[in-house]
Amino acid sequence: MDDEETLARGRDVYWFVGGPLDGRVDTREPSDPAPDTVRYVHLHGGPKIVHHYDLHEVAGHGGEYRLRAPGPCEPGPCEPG
Repeated sequence: MDDEETLARGRDVYWFVGGPLDGRVDTREPSDPAPDTVRYVHLHGGPKIVHHYDLHEVAGHGGEYRLRAPGPCEPGPCEPG
C-alpha cells in the first residue's frame, strides 16, 4: 500500500528522519495517539546505542519523527559519539 492509499483510508502516517530509522514509515489509526518521543535501542556486539526521535506535527494526517541532537550524557557512563 502506498502513502496516498494509506492517507485515503484515514490512517495517520509518520516518517522517521535521520539516524538508523531514517526513511522508515509508521502508520496508525487516528484514534491511536502517537507518542511524543520514540526511543530506539541498537544492540550489537558492543555497547548499546540509544537514539531518541521527537515528534514534529505536520499539516494533514501524521507527522515526522526527527532524530534528537545528541546532548550531554545522562546519568551513568558516557558512550563515545
